[in-house]
Amino acid sequence: MAEARRVVVKVGSSSLTTASGGLDADRVDALVDVLAKSRDDGLREIVLVSSGAIAAGLSPLGLVRRPKDLARQQAAASVGQGLLVARYTASFARYGVRVGQVLLTSDDMARRAHHRNASRTLDQLLAMGALPVVNENDTVATDEIRFGDNDRLAALVAHLVHADLLVLLSDVDGLYDGDPAKPGTSRIDEVTGPADMAHVEIGSAGKAGVGTGGMVTKVEAARIAAAAGIPVVLTSASHAGDALAGRATGTYFHRTGRRSADRLLWLQHASEPRGALTLDDGAVRAVVQGRKSLLPAGIAAVEGEFTAGDPVELRDAAGHAVARGLVNFDAKEIPMLIGRSTRDLAKELGPAYEREVVHRDDLVLLPG
Repeated sequence: MAEARRVVVKVGSSSLTTASGGLDADRVDALVDVLAKSRDDGLREIVLVSSGAIAAGLSPLGLVRRPKDLARQQAAASVGQGLLVARYTASFARYGVRVGQVLLTSDDMARRAHHRNASRTLDQLLAMGALPVVNENDTVATDEIRFGDNDRLAALVAHLVHADLLVLLSDVDGLYDGDPAKPGTSRIDEVTGPADMAHVEIGSAGKAGVGTGGMVTKVEAARIAAAAGIPVVLTSASHAGDALAGRATGTYFHRTGRRSADRLLWLQHASEPRGALTLDDGAVRAVVQGRKSLLPAGIAAVEGEFTAGDPVELRDAAGHAVARGLVNFDAKEIPMLIGRSTRDLAKELGPAYEREVVHRDDLVLLPG
């Protein structure tokens, strides 16, 4: 951990705000003190994934609790995001550190051009010595294109920037084998793989009630990052300094896999399918076993409303989702393509139709 040169740190709303909403300047400054010092005069790069925009906007808008409707959540985020970044900018300025704001939606990251732009922006900010502050773009995100929690966003950003370490800061000092508030439970110091989690009871909500995550989302984020070859430390915000210094703290998740293509990780974990294509048996075998592209001839049915570039599910005849991919045609075009060869389609409709419905480079298999 101490040798990690590029680190993504995620902090939740409960570690930055009061329970009634509004930023806690002392908490923000305490976190910034740790992060600024851990940069080690520029020898370490840090990307901060920070929740808190909606929570920060509650009090200024006269809201006593996080609203349930999307419109008021977006309004709170609009007010709170400015306050959040202004607070970080002022706090990091004490150390001469520049801050750059990066707002993302899962829809941005599933699309090839947008994904490249996000990667390029983050790399350039780091190259210029700035500290990126990443958050979900809650002001425009809808239920269909949102990550749902910043823990998963942090895992995906860690993969995007080729991080050496992901640090998830919680209001609990690690993962416990039961409710940490009850006697007889103990903290799990290390997780080497799924077997270590088999008998762990994980709570689903945080204490403060101003965020959307809980231990479930943090463990899932740790699983995503570890499977992509990135070790993870889960601890409390008060122990952030220990985690970044490489001292024993919280729960350490060992890497369990190796890096995969960036966009495919986003496609698998951050995209929401806009529709589905049912495949015949031959196409299922070609896609799943042969790792081939999906051609029009292998499609049996289509459902949903989507446009070219949207993520869709690929299903077998029984309705089981076997893969997810980015489709090259609008939903309204698919019916006239079903069961036909690309050669025949090109002759009748033009060369634009002599292509895959889902290319294998834009396709990820789902667990069976």
